[in-house]
This record gives sequence, structure tokens and C-alpha cells, in this order.
Amino acid sequence: MPIQNKVMLITYADSLGKNLKDLQKILAEDLKGAIGGVHLLPFFPSTGDRGFAPQDYRQVDSAFGDWQDVEAIGEDYYLMFDFMINHLSRQSPEFIDFKEKKEASEFANLFLRNQNFWPENRPTQADIDLIYKRKDKAPFQEVSFADGTTELVWNTFGEEQIDLDVTQDVTRKFIKETLEQLIDHGCDIVRLDAFAYAIKKLDTNDFFVEPEIWDLLNDVRDITIAKGCEILPEIHEHYSIQHKIADHDFYIYDFALPMVSLYTLYSGQTKQLAKWLKMSPMKQFTTLDTHDGIGVVDAKDILTDEETLYTSEELYKVGANVKKIFSSEAYNNLDIYQINSTYYSALGDNDDAYLLARAFQVFAPGIPQVYYVGLLAGQNDLDLLESSKEGRNINRHYYEVDEIKTELNRPVVKKLLNLLTFRNTAQAFELDGGIEIDTPSDTDIVITRFDAARQSVAVITANAKSYTFEITLNGEKKTLL
Repeated sequence: MPIQNKVMLITYADSLGKNLKDLQKILAEDLKGAIGGVHLLPFFPSTGDRGFAPQDYRQVDSAFGDWQDVEAIGEDYYLMFDFMINHLSRQSPEFIDFKEKKEASEFANLFLRNQNFWPENRPTQADIDLIYKRKDKAPFQEVSFADGTTELVWNTFGEEQIDLDVTQDVTRKFIKETLEQLIDHGCDIVRLDAFAYAIKKLDTNDFFVEPEIWDLLNDVRDITIAKGCEILPEIHEHYSIQHKIADHDFYIYDFALPMVSLYTLYSGQTKQLAKWLKMSPMKQFTTLDTHDGIGVVDAKDILTDEETLYTSEELYKVGANVKKIFSSEAYNNLDIYQINSTYYSALGDNDDAYLLARAFQVFAPGIPQVYYVGLLAGQNDLDLLESSKEGRNINRHYYEVDEIKTELNRPVVKKLLNLLTFRNTAQAFELDGGIEIDTPSDTDIVITRFDAARQSVAVITANAKSYTFEITLNGEKKTLL
């Protein structure tokens, strides 16, 4: 179905219940009205990174269900799927075929091979230093072939994820066929994961390389639009890049709102939030939490460096069971640009602060996305964190069906679901409407949303110091319980 201006749930296939059938039942029985779309995080067979090292896009991991289960959810909700345009699992049929047959493989040029990229006697150390990397070593690994030879291939994100060479005909064919079959199975919007890394070019940092990146995005959009599907490019970087993507009429993410909202609620100061909301386009998806950490780099120059440092340090003071070590090598996470915590725990497990943060998100320009842990106001999962030694698992709790029923009875969750239902049904939040923001004092903010004809007007009046707020729709006060 077409994208709807309704709240989108972000979830793994096995995190709200054990599989897709459980998820469908929970959506129908417990979340009706609060959710309009579902971002199903990678549900394909995968060899790592919680699904982001896909083996085969043609299959649903049998542990989760099958394509019929996915399509059944798509009958009632618009769906987002992930496509990792930068890489494929080293245990994919394509890479296995390449290792067995080398140049005789039809997939020999699907993967980015050093010998095809670098001139003789390169890369030099200067070349490697220039690359925008996710880790402190060159993004290559040695591959052994069946004939006994070896060579280096690119792996930007890790050993399980082999980079694709998007300049090759075989790769373009793979991209087109994969996207088309995902759409045929109900995908309404493709989340283009890690797209900014996909273009590699000599003498650049190999990240968001212009103008080639626009050619890639436009080629992908041409494929999806022809079948009635949109794309959402995913990138964590300075907000100006997001806005540049928006200027090309793509949907974008608001990854800055999480840190800006935390700063607002920690400091009680509303000026920076007001500034950011005035800058934000309507054609976007807003977030407070995702399957990754809370992004820090995304808020640069919206918050000052001092405000960003204050927010990061305050998170470790105010947050419930949040420690710096969870975002370190000790917990298999060296991404200094993200902090690992649930959003609820980042606010000290404080119901009032959390609901106000969600109210800010609801009134912000764009379509709200709510991560499944956040939907249930979930606390940091220290048991999963310690058992896995994976920093991001602090925010990836597995909810059993009975546990979900219990969580749904908490007042903070009930109020949140009512807030989301209000957001889905009020005409004031139309994306072709408008927004006005006022800050009557340093600690107060008034956000007004209205449709194009200004026939429906929603207003939130909030105090960031006391975490109190009031919502009205056409002058009538709305209560969340």
C-alpha cells in the first residue's frame, strides 16, 4: 500500500514475540490504531550484524516465517524493508561461487576487488588514511580461492560483509532484480542502508562521493518508483547532508532529534529544539531510537560542541545503567558517534520526561518512527548486553508475548499508545500543512501543527524543566488516559 502519514514501528521479526506470526497478532490485538506502518529490520538469512550481513534476499529466514507471513502484515500496514546496497554476506551464494570459480564466476565483478580498483603500487598509507572508515584498519580482507590463489576485497563494515562494486553491470542487475522482488513481496519503501559508502573513487574519502552518489540514488529510485515504491537513504552525518538529500526530493531521516530532545530535557532549555524544528522538512521520518545507538554526530552545529558534550556527559549521569564502556571495544562497539542506551533509560526511566520527548517527536515535522523497545518504554537490557558483550544489544531486548501483555498495562505505555493514535488520526499533522513554534520563556515551548486549509489545529504547550505539557486539538484539551 502507499506510504501513509502514520506512525511506523521499527522491529526485528523476532523481538515482539518469536516470529512474524506473533508480530502480526500483537499488531492486530494490542497496537491497533497506534501503528500505521512497520519497518521490518532484516529478516533474510544472514551471517552477522543482526541481519545486516544478508546471505539471500530471495528468502525469509525460516526461524521467522515465510513470505506469506510478511505479506500478511503488509495487508494492513505499509512496509519498509532494508536493502544493503554496499555489501553482501561472504557466505552468500554469489560470493561462494566467486571463491570457487574466480574469473569464471558470473559474479566475479559483483564484489569490489582491490586489483580492479587500485593502480599499481597502491593503496599507499596515505590512501588508506584518507578512507572514511568505521574501524582503525584498512577496509580490506584477504580471500582464498579454490585454485589456491589469494587477493584482497573490500569489507567496509566487517569480515562478514563484502562490499559490492556498484559500477559493474552484474551489480546493477543484482540491485534491480533484488529490489523488484522485494517490492513484489510487499515492500512500500526501501531503506537504503549504508548507501553513502557504496561509491568508491580514487583520491576521495569514499564516503558520499559526489556527483556519483546522486547517479546511484536516482538509478535506485527509478527502479522502485516504476513499481510504486519509495526509497529512504540512510546516513548518519552532519544534518546538512540530510537536507541536501531532501533537496533532491528524497525522504530523509531526522537523526538529530534524539540528541536535541535529550539536551532540551536535561537542560530545561527549549531554544535549540525550537531552532531545529523550524529547520526541519516535512518529507522525513523522525526518530528518537533505532536498532543502533543514539547518534551524536547528527546534531553537530544544531547543538554547539559544548552542548553536545554536556548532553553526552549528562546521559551517563542521568541515564539508568548507561556506562561509557558499553560503547567501547570491551563491548564490541567502537562507534564513537553513537551512545548505547534505550531512550527511556537515557531519560533515567522517567515516565514524564519520556512522554514529553515522544510528544516533541509527534509534533515535529515528518512521520514518526518508534523502535519496538521504545514503544514499550523499555529499560536497558543489561543481561543481554553482558551475555553477548555487544554494546548495541543493551537496546535489543527480546520480548516474549506474555511479557508484552504485561508491559502494555504500564501507564506510560498506555499514554504513549494514545499519543500515537492521536497523531495518526488528527488532520492537523498532514505533511502538506504547516508548523509554528514559539518559546515564551527559556524553558517553555509551544508547537502548533495545522493542515493546509488550517481547518484542524493541534497545539502542544510544554515546559522542558518540569516535563509538563498540554495538548489541544481545535481548542479542545486532549488527555492521554
